[in-house]
Amino acid sequence: MKAIFYEAFGDPDNLQYGEQPDPKIGPDSVLVDVRASSVNPVDWKITAGYLDGALHTYFPAIPGWDVAGVVVEPGPSVTEFQAGDEVIGYVRMDTVGLGTFAEKVAAPVRALARKPRNVSWAEAGTMPLTGLTAYQSLRAVGVGKGDVVLIHNGAGGVGTYAIQIAKAWGARVIATSSEKNHDFLRSLGAEPLAYGEGLAGRLAELVPDGVDAIVDFVGGEDWVATVDQLKAPGRIASVADVEVKDRGGLYIFVRPNPADLLALTELVEAEKVKPIIAGIFRLERAAEAFRSNMDGHAPGKIAITVGDAS
Repeated sequence: MKAIFYEAFGDPDNLQYGEQPDPKIGPDSVLVDVRASSVNPVDWKITAGYLDGALHTYFPAIPGWDVAGVVVEPGPSVTEFQAGDEVIGYVRMDTVGLGTFAEKVAAPVRALARKPRNVSWAEAGTMPLTGLTAYQSLRAVGVGKGDVVLIHNGAGGVGTYAIQIAKAWGARVIATSSEKNHDFLRSLGAEPLAYGEGLAGRLAELVPDGVDAIVDFVGGEDWVATVDQLKAPGRIASVADVEVKDRGGLYIFVRPNPADLLALTELVEAEKVKPIIAGIFRLERAAEAFRSNMDGHAPGKIAITVGDAS
C-alpha cells in the first residue's frame, strides 16, 4: 500500500511517500480502506520526537491518528461492523508506527463509530481527534444548559468543535482568538474576546459575575489569567498545560471512545455541529499539510484525502 512514513525524527522534510506493508487485522480490528485523515499538532510533534518519552516509536513510522473510510474486512471476533460500512475513528495506539496516513489501516473497534451521512470524506476525516477532545473536555467540566463557558483558542481545530458542542448543549459561549477571527467565531455562535494582555479585564467587563467553566486548547498565560473568574473552583480543563492540575483543574489527553464518537456523529447529523475545513491536501502532499498546520493561520482543520475521497 502507499503511505506517508518517516525513518527518523525530524521536520516535515523527513516525510516520505511510498510503499509500506499492508497492515495485519487483529481479532477485534477491521481493515479500513482509508478515504481521509487530518493533520493535528500532535502529529508533527510526534514526528519531531517531542513525545518520544511517552510513546515508543517503531521505524519506519506512519503518522496519523484520524481516519474516515470504508470497512473492507472485519476481524474474526468483530460483530459491530461489516464490509462496506462507512466509519470514522480516532486510531491512537500506545506506540507509534502504524498510523492512518496510508491507503489502509487496521483499526480496533474500540476506536470507531459510523461516519455521519451528511458530510464529505474530508469533513469526516477531521472529526475524531479534535471532536472527541472538545467533547471530552466540555463533559469533564460539566458544561450544560445555562452555563457560561470560556473557550481558549476558539478558532483552532478543537475550539471550533467545542464552541458548537457547547452551544448544542445550551451554554453561552465566550471564545478567545486573534481579532481577525472574531467574525468567524460569531458565525459559530460564540462571543469573541481578543487574547493576550488585558484579557482578564475584557472578560470581567463582558461577564461581571464570572464564568461557570473554562476549557483551554492552547496553553500559555491566558488560561491562568482567567482562572480567578471561575464562579466555582475546579471547573477548568486544559489539553495543553498539565499545570492546570495545580489549580484544581483537569488535564485532558483525549481517549478513543466509540460512544463519544457516535454522540459526535449524531450532533453532526442533526446539523448542530459542522466540521470546519481550513484546507485539503492529497496524501502524497502530507509534508505541505504539516507545514500548513504548523503555521496555524486559518481556522478549522487540515484534511488529508486518500484514494477515492469524492
